[in-house]
Amino acid sequence: MAVLGRLFRLIWGGDVDRALRPVLATGFAGAIAFSAGWSFMGIWAIKELEAGSGRLGAAYLVGAGLAGVSGYAGGHLSDHVGRRPLILIGWGGSALYFLLFLTAGHTVYLGLGLMAGAGVLGAFGGSSTQAMVADLVHPERREAAYASVRVAQNLGVVCGPPIGSLFLLLGGWHALFLGVSSLSASGFLLAYRYLPRTGAYAPDGPPERGSFGAIRRDRVFLLFLGSGVLAQLTYVAFEIVLPVSLVDSHGLKASTWGFLVILNPAMVTFFQLRLTRRVRGISPAVKLSSAMLLMGLPFLLLSASSAIPVVLVVIFVFVIGEMLWVPTSQSVIAALAPADIRGAYMGAFGSTGAVGFALAPFLGLQVRAGFGDSAMWGMFAAISVVGAVAGVAACRGVRVRTRDEDLGGEPAAA
Repeated sequence: MAVLGRLFRLIWGGDVDRALRPVLATGFAGAIAFSAGWSFMGIWAIKELEAGSGRLGAAYLVGAGLAGVSGYAGGHLSDHVGRRPLILIGWGGSALYFLLFLTAGHTVYLGLGLMAGAGVLGAFGGSSTQAMVADLVHPERREAAYASVRVAQNLGVVCGPPIGSLFLLLGGWHALFLGVSSLSASGFLLAYRYLPRTGAYAPDGPPERGSFGAIRRDRVFLLFLGSGVLAQLTYVAFEIVLPVSLVDSHGLKASTWGFLVILNPAMVTFFQLRLTRRVRGISPAVKLSSAMLLMGLPFLLLSASSAIPVVLVVIFVFVIGEMLWVPTSQSVIAALAPADIRGAYMGAFGSTGAVGFALAPFLGLQVRAGFGDSAMWGMFAAISVVGAVAGVAACRGVRVRTRDEDLGGEPAAA
C-alpha cells in the first residue's frame, strides 16, 4: 500500500478532492478494460472475421453514430434518475456485452454488428461520469478535477493493451473477450461499492423541462458545440489519420509508430495535472485557442519532413495542446450547463467525439487520395484555426451570460 501511495502522490500529488477518488478508481478500471479490448478489435475483424477494410470502416462509422446518440441519452437520463445508476448500467452492461463476442465465430456481419454496438454502453455511462465530476467538486476546482480524471483514464490506456496481449497469448480471442468482460465487471464492482449516490454540488431534484429544447435554444452552447466538433476532427486526425500517413506515405514501420505514440499517454499521465495547475490563472478563451493551434498547426511540419525527430516534435506539441483543451473545455461546459440538465449538456458535448471519429478519417483520407498528404495536413491545420476562433467566440458568450446572470438579468444567449 505504501508503494501505491507513493505512486499516487507522484502522479496526482496531494491536491485531489477526496470525493473524486472513487471516480478516479472507476475511470482507471474502465480505461484498462476498454483499451485491453478495443486495441485489438480491428485486428480481430481482419484476421478472424476476414472483413475487408470497407466493411470495417462502415462498422466504425455506425459505431461512432450510435455512441454519439447513446452519450446524449445517458446524460439526459442521468438528470432524471441520477448519475450512479447510469454508470452502473454502463459497466455492468459492458461486462455482459463482451461475452457476446464469443458467439460471433467467423460470421462477419454478426461480428461487425457487435463491434458497432460495443461503444454504446460505454458512452451511456461516460456522459454520466462527466456530469458526476461537476456534482462532486466545487466549480472553482472543476478544471483540475477533469484533469485528474483524464490522468486516471490515460494511465488505464497505458496498462490496458499489455494486459490484452497477455490474454491473447494465454488463450487467444476467447481469452481476450473473457478477460475484458472480467475487467469491465471489476469496474462495475468498484462503481457499486464506492461511487456516491449524489454530490455536494448536484442539482436539488430532477428537471422540469426538456433538455433538447433548452440546448436547441442555447446559442452560446451550440457555438461551443461547433468548436468542439472542430477540435475533435483535429484530435482524431492525430489518432487515426497520422499513423496511416506515416506508414503508408512515408515508410515508417507500424511497430515504430507504436513506440512513438506512447509519448502521448505518458505525457498526459505525468504532466496533465502539473500543466493544469500552472495555467490555472489564464482565461479559458486563451487556453482553448492556444490548444487548438498547438494541436493543428504542427501537422504542417510533416509536409517538409517525416523524420522521426520531426514526428516526435509534432507529437510533443500536439499533446501540450490536448492537455490544455480537454479539461478546459469540460469545465467550461460544466459551468455553462444549467444545473438541472447538466448531464444532457455533458452528454451532448461528449457526442462531438463520435462526430470526430466518424468524419475525420473520411474527410482526411478522401483529401489525401485526391490531393496528397500535404493538402490533407493543410486542411486539418485550417480546421484548427477555425476551431480556435469559434472557441474564443463561445467563451466570450459565456462571459456575457455569466455577467448578466450575476446582475440578475436573463441569460444573454438563451
